[in-house]
Amino acid sequence: MLEHLELFFRSIFVDNMVFAVFLGMCSYLAVSKKVSTAVGLGAAVIFVLGVTVPLNWLLDQYLLQEGALVWLGPEYADYDLSFLSFILFIATIATMVQLVEIVVEKFSPSLYNSLGIFLPLIAVNCAILGGSLFMQAREIPNIGLALNYGISSGIGWFLAILAIAAIREKIRYSKVPAPLRGLGITFIITGLMGIGFQSFGGMLTGDNEPPEQTQTTTAETQEEKEIKKEIEDKEKAISYNEAINK
Repeated sequence: MLEHLELFFRSIFVDNMVFAVFLGMCSYLAVSKKVSTAVGLGAAVIFVLGVTVPLNWLLDQYLLQEGALVWLGPEYADYDLSFLSFILFIATIATMVQLVEIVVEKFSPSLYNSLGIFLPLIAVNCAILGGSLFMQAREIPNIGLALNYGISSGIGWFLAILAIAAIREKIRYSKVPAPLRGLGITFIITGLMGIGFQSFGGMLTGDNEPPEQTQTTTAETQEEKEIKKEIEDKEKAISYNEAINK
């Protein structure tokens, strides 16, 4: 349970897709002019990440990794299909994005029209592909954590675009210098928000070493000190005897 909570909060605040690794910036900047459209796109990203990350985890574990095909028989144990990772990951993402596009067009035509080209572009949103690749690189051990990571990463991206959309709606009525209006002030605000999110970097850090292991290490260190002291005493005794014999 603690592992799930740590991964959840770390993915939202510490390893935020926008503010930590700057993925998905195209949609983040283009669709953040209104809160309503930001909420719609953010919800779509949460859904796509929450579905594609665990699906791609299954593909990685049972198809792509070296030896993953052993379930087909011992003769397939040496097969390595990891070179197909990008193709299969993107195919999975494109399928889910197409499903989202159909659902949004059916039940919310106004949101579909306001999102425009950026809804199908979720398929090539680097934050979506990044979620699956980070899952693979971090070697997430089970599908439950993969689902957790996908949803929490989506929530982190959702919070980022929602926050910048709310700020952009407010600064319309502010006296922003002419050269900074539009994307200029948006980049500055995004940088400041990124610095703010970096403050969460130490939130989940600390001594993760179990107490028993710490005590064992301390005992071993004390034993090493005693051995070194005995060796030094013996060396001193040998040197003293040699000096007497001379």
